[in-house]
Amino acid sequence: MSITLLAVVIALVLGHLAPTMVASLRRFTWYRHWLQWLDSHFAEGSAWRSRYGIALALAPPLLLVLLVQWALATPLLGVPALLFAIAVLVYAWGPRDLDLDVEAIIDAPDTAARREAISHLGVKPSTADSPALVEAVFRSALHRWFGVLFWFLVLGPFGAVLYRLSARSAQGESARLLPESTLAGARGLHAVLDWPVAQLVTFAMALVGNFDAVFNAWRANGGGTLQLDAAFLGAAGRASVNSELAEEAEEYAEEGMLQSLRELPELRDAMSLVWRILLLWLAVLALFVIAGWVS
Repeated sequence: MSITLLAVVIALVLGHLAPTMVASLRRFTWYRHWLQWLDSHFAEGSAWRSRYGIALALAPPLLLVLLVQWALATPLLGVPALLFAIAVLVYAWGPRDLDLDVEAIIDAPDTAARREAISHLGVKPSTADSPALVEAVFRSALHRWFGVLFWFLVLGPFGAVLYRLSARSAQGESARLLPESTLAGARGLHAVLDWPVAQLVTFAMALVGNFDAVFNAWRANGGGTLQLDAAFLGAAGRASVNSELAEEAEEYAEEGMLQSLRELPELRDAMSLVWRILLLWLAVLALFVIAGWVS
């Protein structure tokens, strides 16, 4: 567990000290080529062109990661395992830096630049109102940070690679290379991997934000059901951000001050909330490490 915490902290530090270098390493061209090879070598009616065909794409790279993870588990006081965990976590994180993408929207010098920055959050600029952007921040945090982190904590490097490859198979350029039935299976797998993470992120949001607002939004949007739909996360994020903005406005009014003008305050508050959730996750992980040392 201590190796896991150390790997997470080092990966985060590397991502912030050298974001350009780290981003340049996150290349998945090999995976697209692998998907193209599978598609060209399996005819209609084969296992590849079925809902479970995504297993053929994921199995070889995941098996390789699992073998390396197992081989490095004990030698040399775990140092090779730590280095491998850091490398995998850095590779699976992102691939784009969420902080930079949000700042690019807020600090955009003109409309064209802002529209381009908004597209990096997976939102169509034509529909990018404040609620949509807030939801996009939490959805991006789930896919770029928390999904990778959760499955890394549960399954080690194998889990981080599993999540990242499933995400790329379910959306983006790689998804367009998949047959329709295979894509449906990939999206189903990604939904299964996303659901418990979205629940934990929402619970942490309730702890670091407005509990009542988050809980009511979570319940109203199906968070208490077993449906594999993480839409409740975006709704909870909107509710929490709106609550914080209202509290901030009330504080300014009580002090007899005009609220300071900020560009897109919803985005800034959403990003601040995401960071608080991440810090809470790391604090809980640190408590587990300390408890292990004490026992």
